[in-house]
Amino acid sequence: MTPLTETRVAYGEALLALGQVDPRVVVLDADLYNSTRTAAFRQAYPERFFDMGIAEADMVSTAAGMAASGLIPFCNSFAIFLTARCYDQIRIQIAYPSLPVILAGSSAGLTQGPDGASHQSLEDVALMRALPNMRVIAPADAVETRAVVQALPAWGGPVYLRLGRYPVPDVHPPDHRFALGQATQLCDGDDVALLAYGHMVSAAVDAAASLAERGIQARVLNMASLKPLDHKAVAAAAACRLVVTIEEHSIIGGLGSAVAEILAERGGAPPLVRLGTRDQFGESGTADELLLKHGLTADAIAQHVHQFLR
Repeated sequence: MTPLTETRVAYGEALLALGQVDPRVVVLDADLYNSTRTAAFRQAYPERFFDMGIAEADMVSTAAGMAASGLIPFCNSFAIFLTARCYDQIRIQIAYPSLPVILAGSSAGLTQGPDGASHQSLEDVALMRALPNMRVIAPADAVETRAVVQALPAWGGPVYLRLGRYPVPDVHPPDHRFALGQATQLCDGDDVALLAYGHMVSAAVDAAASLAERGIQARVLNMASLKPLDHKAVAAAAACRLVVTIEEHSIIGGLGSAVAEILAERGGAPPLVRLGTRDQFGESGTADELLLKHGLTADAIAQHVHQFLR
């Protein structure tokens, strides 16, 4: 059985490895280093680790100064705190001058779980997508997370990296290489295209297997690069009878909106179904309870597709 790993855990491991080979890497955290999994970097390189306390906006401003001085800062907090509390600082001090700051938003989406609406980020992708110069990446598994972190220093400019605390299986082989702006096709099919990112990619793969048993062939695309988005992959998916976007995020402003924009500009697109939260805040509950309630399990995805095509 494939082991399950949280992408935040893989991030912490990859960040430590990157710090070993690149002395420009510095890490800033907002008093959450155990949760964001930057604790190992803190222990190994205390002179390059800065615990800014519960002062996220100050942390982002400090990171901007570090980046302007030639360093590569990784800013860490829960996804909703990092993107919502610090939006003005991110917009003016990082995105506007296009500084190489990596904003690592941990515990993203519904699966933050019992902490409830105040800690669940269902708007973070929408906020970061709207910023010029900002890249938005949400890796699907541990393998892809490590590949992304390894590639980050070469990109330059700001990046929002969306990470989760929900354990998922690896859907990529160990030698997977991440390519900015390119989707990864994991399953082939012409009946329906399932486009997902983050935790939802493994759910989409499982849904495709279930649909195959019903005679429905599903194409699964991992859209980890949310911005820049792979327009060619989306256009190719339009050859299917149905396109479905799946995200642990609001359907407003996330992947569903991005795909709708592309399909609308092309014209003659197939029906589009957007699966995610629907214009509402989160609530307290276990991760599995919340995914089930919002129809974001493999079984629910497969059932939704089956009913629509039938």
